[in-house]
Amino acid sequence: MTATVPRQLVHRAAVAETFLTDWVTAGTDRFCVSAQWPRAHSLFVSPDRATYEPLLVIETVRQCGALLAHAEYGVPLGHQFVLQELRVTTYPEHLAVAGVPAELVLDITCSEIQRRGSVTTGIRYRADVRRDGAVVARAEVGFSCVSESVYRRLRGGRTPASVSALSPPPGIPAAAVHRTTGADVVLASAEKRGRWQLRVDTGHPVLFDHPLDHVPGMLFLEAARQAVRVRVGSAGRVQASFHATFHRYAELDRPTWMEVVAAEEDGTQVRVAATQDEQTVFECTVGTVASAAHTARSAAG
Repeated sequence: MTATVPRQLVHRAAVAETFLTDWVTAGTDRFCVSAQWPRAHSLFVSPDRATYEPLLVIETVRQCGALLAHAEYGVPLGHQFVLQELRVTTYPEHLAVAGVPAELVLDITCSEIQRRGSVTTGIRYRADVRRDGAVVARAEVGFSCVSESVYRRLRGGRTPASVSALSPPPGIPAAAVHRTTGADVVLASAEKRGRWQLRVDTGHPVLFDHPLDHVPGMLFLEAARQAVRVRVGSAGRVQASFHATFHRYAELDRPTWMEVVAAEEDGTQVRVAATQDEQTVFECTVGTVASAAHTARSAAG
């Protein structure tokens, strides 16, 4: 807990966005990774600095996959990672911000390790995230990785330098999605209720920590979080779980639409989909639970 791991190993340009601090081997395809969370963050800590957001759990778990792929499974730096699916369940009662940065231990078990010859081309892994011995979250992630030359062919010559993103349209009110500034709003108003255009701001220092040639997965997850916040509101429920599937790349220079496609009446499960050129590029089911404050008020009443 004295320094972060090399930022290149977790695909971050900013040291401040690197949350992992160390790792050790715990057995065959098993690892113990340590992490530290800051007490304040523009996206990953609530505006009142009281709680950590589930997306911080997701980003921390994502970084574990990149770290272990490079450091333990020999995937060269420069290879491109393609996130396919993730399932994350958090326990909000353990996500309170305390008087010091939170220190986490992640127990990682890797499986379904795909190889082409001696080269690792894909991994699926499970993570149990603990804080002071308590389980903060459980997650499962699957991704593939390709060489730079293969990625260039897949992308048809698109690079961060050759693609210009659409100008972000005006966003919905920041308060509606539990944000303090309009710069962190990723949904724009649309004519249809429950449907928004995705705001892609390539200058955002967290969602675009470094130049990209496509819409990043964390932007889609933040958009799902915001869409569910609009759908459910703040009536005593907090988001606790995400099950996301990434179907294809979404381009920066074409409009992308986010839509709530299904929702339970009580808001416990909300499914969000993203489409571009009338094709589904991303789907996510977000689960919510009653907040501790709401539960306490109900019990008192």
